[in-house]
Amino acid sequence: QVQLVESGGGLAQAGGSLRLSCAASSGTFNVYNIGWFRQAPGKEREFVGAISWSGTASNYADSVKDRFTITRDNAKNTVYLQMDSLIPEDTAVYYCAKGTTAWGLLSQTKYASWGQGTQVTVSS
Repeated sequence: QVQLVESGGGLAQAGGSLRLSCAASSGTFNVYNIGWFRQAPGKEREFVGAISWSGTASNYADSVKDRFTITRDNAKNTVYLQMDSLIPEDTAVYYCAKGTTAWGLLSQTKYASWGQGTQVTVSS
């Protein structure tokens, strides 16, 4: 059973950057697509982006495209979310989650095994 732990959140100014990490503490990691999601106060959780199990493919929500980048290091069982050009609307708790099927197609992935989340706050 893969358990995911997010880290790297904090306070940033608008226009700044943060890098979040999603580390697998147990289980097989490198055969699953990993997604990033976020939930702002009073809003539903939304998809941010995802990366394939091999690291060769990724996709992003329109709201973060060209500002956020997802990478992974399977040797370290870790996925990263690099967030640049941050805006106050990026303020949320960020979660990573594992695809439910090994070697799945990125576009058809369903997610489970959520981490506990890490808070990102962007000040104007």
